[in-house]
Amino acid sequence: MSKVSSVTVPYAAYLRVYEPLAAFPQPERGHWERYAKRESLPSYQDELRRSLADLLPTPPVPVPVHESDDAFVIVVDGVVCVCPWRTRLRGWQALDVLSSESPGELPAAVLDAAIPPVVRRQSVADYERWLERNPDARPWVRTSTWQVPINWFVLVSDDEREYEQKSDEDAAEGVGVPRLRYRTPMVQARRRVARGLKALKDSVEESPLIDGLLDVGRWLEEFHPRSYVELDYGGLVHSLPHDFLEEDHSAADVAEGIAALRVGDEDGAGEAYARLVERWRSARDRQFAN
Repeated sequence: MSKVSSVTVPYAAYLRVYEPLAAFPQPERGHWERYAKRESLPSYQDELRRSLADLLPTPPVPVPVHESDDAFVIVVDGVVCVCPWRTRLRGWQALDVLSSESPGELPAAVLDAAIPPVVRRQSVADYERWLERNPDARPWVRTSTWQVPINWFVLVSDDEREYEQKSDEDAAEGVGVPRLRYRTPMVQARRRVARGLKALKDSVEESPLIDGLLDVGRWLEEFHPRSYVELDYGGLVHSLPHDFLEEDHSAADVAEGIAALRVGDEDGAGEAYARLVERWRSARDRQFAN
């Protein structure tokens, strides 16, 4: 994929699953083997720029006509793991969520101007036909705009936090921005989900956090057990101040809150949750800053 522009898209964070090559059937495995050997691979910003560029024509193209053959690649202990972009599938899913959002999230007039109803209806019809042929399809990437969902932090640990003032890729491009991410083995992520769910269900009857954990837990079960899970702040680092990123230890706050629930310390759990809510309220408010 060639770069569309140098514009930085600042609002998306990601939860990714990287599967070992052995998890993919042939001939897809062969494609990823060759792909991982490339000298230069596109970034998440390249994917976002392409998606935004597709919205400029009349009529706009909210979902790519063809599925992406790009992926994110990591090598852990000599094992190549890939996270396919599946931009077309994620585009359909994002459009479905966008169309069902409450009016306060995106006014109907704004949505209709950006992506006319006739275009959305056609995309829905295309997606339904595609799902009939691919009923078990699932994305390797989840995206959140203007925040990191609290349930994502349950999957990771504070000692897995990687904060860099300037990533290698950014340094090569001469851009001084940080990177904040967590990466953990799948077995650890699943174990933390199970423990978190037990602590929450033993303490409260219903909670959005329980619903979110159940959802992400079911998603993780779809992947190879030797996969890796990555929580990446992505473009959020471009919009959040340095002090926020430097002092943000949300995974530690979530772990503290769950540990407090486990021993019946409701006050301690409440304090940890309050810190999280206050911290991420300031980030979400940037969505409506202009």
